[in-house]
Amino acid sequence: MAVVKQAFRKPWRLAAETSAVLIALLVAFPLYWMVLSAFKPAGEVRGDHPVPWTLSPSLDSFRRVFEQEDFGRYFLNSVVVAVSVVIVSALIAFLAATAVTRFRFRLRTTLLILFLAAQMVPIEALTIPMFFLMRDVGALNTLTSLILPHIAFSLPFAIWMLRGFVKAVPESLEEQAFIDGAGRARFLWQILFPLVFPGLVATSVFSFISTWNDFLFAKSFIISAPENSTLPMALLVFLDNETPDWGGVMAASTVMTIPVLVFFVAVHRRLVSGLGGAVKD
Repeated sequence: MAVVKQAFRKPWRLAAETSAVLIALLVAFPLYWMVLSAFKPAGEVRGDHPVPWTLSPSLDSFRRVFEQEDFGRYFLNSVVVAVSVVIVSALIAFLAATAVTRFRFRLRTTLLILFLAAQMVPIEALTIPMFFLMRDVGALNTLTSLILPHIAFSLPFAIWMLRGFVKAVPESLEEQAFIDGAGRARFLWQILFPLVFPGLVATSVFSFISTWNDFLFAKSFIISAPENSTLPMALLVFLDNETPDWGGVMAASTVMTIPVLVFFVAVHRRLVSGLGGAVKD
């Protein structure tokens, strides 16, 4: 009987693995085409009959990217904004998730529902109101106008996800820590924080990617201070003419992707355990 069941499982398993490979190839193909176009000569990129390979790879597109005068500054601005959003949103989300999980107070459920509802509002619908808000507080044309909105949009998801990790830590552990003489602050940072750290990593990945790739806020809030622009704005340099430099666009996009891949590889083990804990909860 077991042999028969195993025989029936093999076709389904083969079909599932084949489907997974096809989906992975479908998802990875745009990334492959981007990198390929970055290495193609200009004539092949603009050709009428594109092919998924090149016999004469060239670094000319990357050379044009790094020859841009402000490219290095745009890169540094992106790093400052992304790192600031990741650190600040992670700390606030950790404290907020602990508060809504461990403490009982009025309107707690309403607050959690508001966190959930905030994730449903399209960013585009709030761009104009946030523009006037940034103008009124004098933050336009500064990196602050990019950091604050991304922190606000990262927090609802981060709080909801970390809430599950905090809830998974038994309250008996907290009681035991208090019996051993640990104060609330010591328990929070020396015991609870390491236990929910995988969840913090998982939320940080999403915060980093959304902030690093942001174009809408950078285009809307940085108007007359190009020195404060971020890396996605560098793409406009290659599109600001009658004949777009698609090779330059693909090369700049490839350079933009590298920090995301490095960050992902550096935290991928924590990310897997964090997502696994979230699903388990």
